[in-house]
Amino acid sequence: MQAIALFLRKLRILFGRYKFNRDLDEEMAFHREQAQQKLQSDGLPAEAAQHAARTQFGNDTRLKEKSHEIVGFRIESVWQDFRFAIRQLHKNPGFACIAILMLTLGMCASISIFAFVDATLIKPLPYKDPSRLVDLAEYGGFNPRANLSYYDYLDWDKQQHVFSALDAWTGGSFLVRAPEGALPVMASRVGAGFFGTLGVQPILGRDFQPVEGTPQGPRVVILSYSTWQTRFGGRREVVGQTITLDDNPYTIIGVLPREFHFAPRGPSEFWTTFHDLNGCEKERACHNLFGVARLKPGVSIQSAQAELASIAARLEMQYPDSNHGRKAVVTPLSESIVGDIRPILLTLLCGAGLLLLIACLNVSSLLLVRSENRRREMAVRGALGASRARLIRQFVTEGLVLVFAGAALGSAAAYGMMHLLVRLIPKDMMAEMPFFQEIGLNPRVLLFAVLVALFAAVLFSVTPMLRTSVTNLREDLTEGGRGSAGITWRRLGSNLVVVELMIATVLLCGAGLLGKSFYRLLHVELGFAPDHLATLEVAVPGTTYDKDEKLVALRREIVRRIDSLPAVRSSDVSSLLPVSFNGNTTWFRVLGHPYDGEHKQANERKVGTAYFATIKAKLMRGRFFTEGDDQSKSGVIIINQTLAKQYFPGEDPIGQKIGNPSLSPKSMSEIVGVVDDIREGPLDSALWPAIYEPFSQAPIDYFSISVRTSQAEQSILPAVVSTIRSIDPSLGIRNEATMLQHIHDSSTAYLHRSSAWLVSGFAALALLLSAIGLYGVIAYSVSQRTREIGVRMALGAQRSSVYQLILKEATWLIALGTVAGLSGSLAVTTLMGKLLFGVHAWDVPTLAAVALLLGVSALLASYIPARRAASVNPVEALRAE
Repeated sequence: MQAIALFLRKLRILFGRYKFNRDLDEEMAFHREQAQQKLQSDGLPAEAAQHAARTQFGNDTRLKEKSHEIVGFRIESVWQDFRFAIRQLHKNPGFACIAILMLTLGMCASISIFAFVDATLIKPLPYKDPSRLVDLAEYGGFNPRANLSYYDYLDWDKQQHVFSALDAWTGGSFLVRAPEGALPVMASRVGAGFFGTLGVQPILGRDFQPVEGTPQGPRVVILSYSTWQTRFGGRREVVGQTITLDDNPYTIIGVLPREFHFAPRGPSEFWTTFHDLNGCEKERACHNLFGVARLKPGVSIQSAQAELASIAARLEMQYPDSNHGRKAVVTPLSESIVGDIRPILLTLLCGAGLLLLIACLNVSSLLLVRSENRRREMAVRGALGASRARLIRQFVTEGLVLVFAGAALGSAAAYGMMHLLVRLIPKDMMAEMPFFQEIGLNPRVLLFAVLVALFAAVLFSVTPMLRTSVTNLREDLTEGGRGSAGITWRRLGSNLVVVELMIATVLLCGAGLLGKSFYRLLHVELGFAPDHLATLEVAVPGTTYDKDEKLVALRREIVRRIDSLPAVRSSDVSSLLPVSFNGNTTWFRVLGHPYDGEHKQANERKVGTAYFATIKAKLMRGRFFTEGDDQSKSGVIIINQTLAKQYFPGEDPIGQKIGNPSLSPKSMSEIVGVVDDIREGPLDSALWPAIYEPFSQAPIDYFSISVRTSQAEQSILPAVVSTIRSIDPSLGIRNEATMLQHIHDSSTAYLHRSSAWLVSGFAALALLLSAIGLYGVIAYSVSQRTREIGVRMALGAQRSSVYQLILKEATWLIALGTVAGLSGSLAVTTLMGKLLFGVHAWDVPTLAAVALLLGVSALLASYIPARRAASVNPVEALRAE
């Protein structure tokens, strides 16, 4: 039926057009006859009257075209323009392929980067009314976003009046039995109202009840959707079943939605409540939680910040020992999630946008060249009756065809590019950015693609208008307007090239600074030797190893068995690996030093006796730990250089004693050594003071193992894992990797590396496109000045002078573009300050290298047309003219 209806519609159009043309011919003939009769009645002969009537009446073709446009046959004419545009592009495949390729590259870059920006900064969080959710933390010491204590969280919740709900969360892990042995899996412990605060309901089962967040309530757990699918086969009857976690029974009460994620924590498999408080949560001075709250209607973040600040001040007065200097910090939840990657994404989006602009300018230059080469054709069509609007519409149609092809191919390439970039994100880092998992061509990204295509379409429509508006019909027909048209195009093309060179300079400066920053990051002083170092993490079941003596004995047995493996030089444990994060801090006070109530803060690490020797840390003073430093002896510690310089200026710290702020006897420890600064935090973070305690005096049930090998460190990991499982199959093992992998895949290294590579890619493409654009301008200039060059050479000009003539024109364009680009790059790169490490935005060597690279590349692009000009045969040039 649809086919028949379409056929009948075409018949109606066909017969309607035939009838219209017939009536129009009759109407025009009638008016011509009337005019001829009037002229004859005035005394003109019949033949002269007929000629005068036709002249007075005007061009028949032009009148018919205007009549068609007025009556409404625009679809037909548009279709004609479209078919003609396709034929023209088919006749010039080189022009069409280059233009479409440039648009595809520009649109691929801009669309793919925008997809990441959309997923991170535009797409709302998967919670109810996410704009009302805020992140709660404390400010203390070196960390602007520090944990809050369990008792502070309870007091905040009790005393506040600005939130409709306030809850807390913290990380954790459980040991789950598997065929290959116990596996530690990520979990989260939350307040009973946590999911209610977020506005998330389980898709299966129910949410936590208030009593289940207390020690008196039952142990219950909610599963993530992926855990429900992979571990329980997606069975609905899983609700109500019991699962053993850390040798404790938990009842499954619900399953979270598939789209749910809580990026600050990562992909937790199990969600439980604060049913069993750990040792830290039983002390107000110990901080291990973060808060999340929902603002009441009409309450601003500033009001919430003011109220929590007053609550924190009251708690500081009430508990001066534990809460001195602890301030409340309230930020939008979205800001706490994406704050670190926001500047990187915006920088990449700007870089992709600049690349797109260069691509569009280059295509505009090609369209200008094309319009110049077709000016005689357009003049003939104009002489035959085509209006200027119709001529412009033809060029616009060709531009739209290019835009459509470039947008379609660019969108398809962007789809593949964005998924490729997602796969390149390290697994551990991807766990912290779950919003990237469903990245794709969603409606917002498609709308962006449409807007970009519209921008290109408008630009390509304006370009031929500039050319057509200056076209003189008579001069184009006689080829006499060549000089003025060439000058007009050269001015437009030169301006476009200057803009391209300026943008390329900005991108090259950004890429150079990011690349240098990444190089500095990789060569930052670590304070240890990361090569030939294998690492893994071990979780110990608390029910089996419930005493410190058992943990100490386990550590000694693990180290003894690993050290006996072939190719192992040494091994030992630590509470955290280097280059992880600045955190797990402790407050301390130096015995005998004045005390003003301020909390001195330092990273706290627990290490084995051979740990420093294994990672090859340098001992500056004193000694390392020994096996005799156990719980039967007085406490001893080792500090780093930063702590020694900051808190023991001008004195020897060896033999000094430190303790907690109250200097309780149990907390007192003697400094027995000073080690060179080990970079415990991210590569780009400042060095913090650090205190190292012997594992034998403060054993823990979750630790990392570092193994120094004499062979490829990756090859030793299976043997290390097998050895540990042979000691006790209930030990959980995870994150087997080399130290170099650990550093390479860290968030800091990845973000700096990816931004440097992507911006460098944009800059390389921008340099190539700018060189092509400059080549086009100079080549066209040479073609327009062939007669002039021939005359010069006929009058005795040397080839060197011709080279100088052409390269001088190119040098001016290069100089203008480079100077403008360097000026603009200073402003742009200053905004990139947060992304740079160890380098300033005005780094002179980088800016000079960029100017040199751009200048050499642009001159090489100009050399080819200059050589062609110098090779002109004067006789042939003058004969051709």
